[in-house]
Amino acid sequence: MSAGAALVVEATPRLIGHLAVPGDKSISHRAVLIGAICDGETRITGFGRSADTEATIAAVRALGIEVYEHGADTLRVFGKGLRGLTVPGRPIDCANAGTLVRLIAGLLAGQDGNTFELTGDESLSRRPMERIAEPLRRMGATVETTDGHLPLRIEGGALHGIDYALPVASAQVKSAVLLAGLYADGESTVVEPAPTRDHTERMLAAAGAPITTRPTSVTVRRAERLSLGETEVPGDFSSAAPFVVAATLVPGSELHVHGVNLNPRRTGLLDILERMGANVTVYNRRPIGDEPGGDLEIHSAPLVATTVTTAEVPRAIDELPLFALAAACARGTSVLRGAKELRAKESDRIDATVDALRAIGVRAQGRDDGFAVTGVPARPRGGRIASRGDHRLAMLAAVAGLASRDGVRIEGADVVDVSFPGFFEMLEELRRTSAVEQPDRY
Repeated sequence: MSAGAALVVEATPRLIGHLAVPGDKSISHRAVLIGAICDGETRITGFGRSADTEATIAAVRALGIEVYEHGADTLRVFGKGLRGLTVPGRPIDCANAGTLVRLIAGLLAGQDGNTFELTGDESLSRRPMERIAEPLRRMGATVETTDGHLPLRIEGGALHGIDYALPVASAQVKSAVLLAGLYADGESTVVEPAPTRDHTERMLAAAGAPITTRPTSVTVRRAERLSLGETEVPGDFSSAAPFVVAATLVPGSELHVHGVNLNPRRTGLLDILERMGANVTVYNRRPIGDEPGGDLEIHSAPLVATTVTTAEVPRAIDELPLFALAAACARGTSVLRGAKELRAKESDRIDATVDALRAIGVRAQGRDDGFAVTGVPARPRGGRIASRGDHRLAMLAAVAGLASRDGVRIEGADVVDVSFPGFFEMLEELRRTSAVEQPDRY
């Protein structure tokens, strides 16, 4: 597909088969960034290759780190220690990667006496950056934003620890403070209003950082050296989620997704779907790298409406557009509350999700911090959905096409490459095999 390309996803009678999704994007970012400040080699297997994670590889290379690539999903990162990053001769381009720009800012804040500039594409440049600049300034770094956005200039300084209560639940802001805390005198503690993904804490602990985790807070102290050695990246739950919802909505489906990250701080969608009556079973639970993992078995099932509350939002933030689509096919009116953060993503995901549902004949209403969707237990009619440059909206549109009566035309479908290159190819292969395979019987 060319830039801005349109793609039609036709309705399918059923989805049957087995698949494995690419490595977790959030963990892949962290493995490269933390590997860069480790002593010696870090070997990463299961790396989730995407436009976003490619930007992270390019960023650490710009900082003087050697990264060798072996095939699609194995990397060797040759770290230069906590203070071995070098100043590039040009700004570091973070492309569209929000995780990259916010996490790397924490590392650069600790490079005492050096100045760095971070830039990004048009979409990333619209996203708020004061949320990381403010705590890093409190720690002693000099951080300048451009009216609260990119470009962002960081001058590393002699940092000191802080106690920081997150104004909004954000794993990215939490991680920025924790990474800066590796360089700070004293202790740095982040208190969360609600639990967010803890991939940074898990990986820092595996690398030997002095870190203490609690249910609602985490503390890190200055580190002398880190060593990660080897790390395996599990399959990305956010990449598995479109297939989970599709198999739930398309009648007669039976789908198995293997090797998925099942970190409970990431799998809020499974809890929401269970309340709605979905038939999803977790089996073969096992550690994958430093994370809990396992396999999913999904059967189609009729759904009923539910309400998603503020406390649930951080554990399902990337999957909330898919929840809206599930709600469109459920009996009754579903409501999302406390998700104003969706308005600060690659698109305004509240308005974009509501518009997408209306475009395929669903009754949906946006609210300041969420939406309400009145569902009908039947296939939506289909239609045309614009991705608005947002990979999550493009995948929502694809699932809507599978579950619709008449298919969905997706404008700007190629934006899925930001997080999941090969998504549409995997979708088409699943459609093809579903046409000939029979469900497994146990």
